[in-house]
Amino acid sequence: MTDKAEPELNWDELRPQIIKLVLELGPLVIFFIMNGRADIFVATAWFMAAMAISLALSWLILKKIAVMPLVTGVVVLVFGGLTLWLQDDTFIKIKPTITNTLFASVLLGGLLFGQSLLKYVFGDVYKLRPEGWWKLTLNWGLFFVVLAVLNEVVWRTTTTDFWVAFKVWAIMPLTVIFSMTQLPLLNKYAPAEPAKAPPVVVES
Repeated sequence: MTDKAEPELNWDELRPQIIKLVLELGPLVIFFIMNGRADIFVATAWFMAAMAISLALSWLILKKIAVMPLVTGVVVLVFGGLTLWLQDDTFIKIKPTITNTLFASVLLGGLLFGQSLLKYVFGDVYKLRPEGWWKLTLNWGLFFVVLAVLNEVVWRTTTTDFWVAFKVWAIMPLTVIFSMTQLPLLNKYAPAEPAKAPPVVVES
């Protein structure tokens, strides 16, 4: 009796996810480094430039720009521009709150109208039954609410340096951990084959 072979990693499927994660994490790391070397305003200018480059590289390498990074990039440019123009770092600090609230509103609002909008984002990668899409969309919508609340608490109660560190080194691990907790759901509602790597939606 032979042991059941372990499923092998499909690097062709993982490669786009890894590239996407690097492109989304890169601007955040630059933001953190420049804040430490200069200040929040210099860091914001670099952050805006890095986001624009990240979106361009996504188009060149992956031949597409996902909806959520595109929305995040637009919000970064708008609120980063206000930060530099008015010399008020409040705008860049509330940017994650605005972005996460927007994502949560779209996902949870779609469910109220019977639409699992996350299916339109990841439907070409994951094949789930309708109940699975509904639950996955609900979970991500609620997670974005949590991120928005966390951002509000941290930026209003801590220093700018702490907020920057939290944004870069806490939000990303939390998002990755949360995405991994969705793997059983992906397996449950796509039983025909092992689930692929769970989606990671990063708010830059």
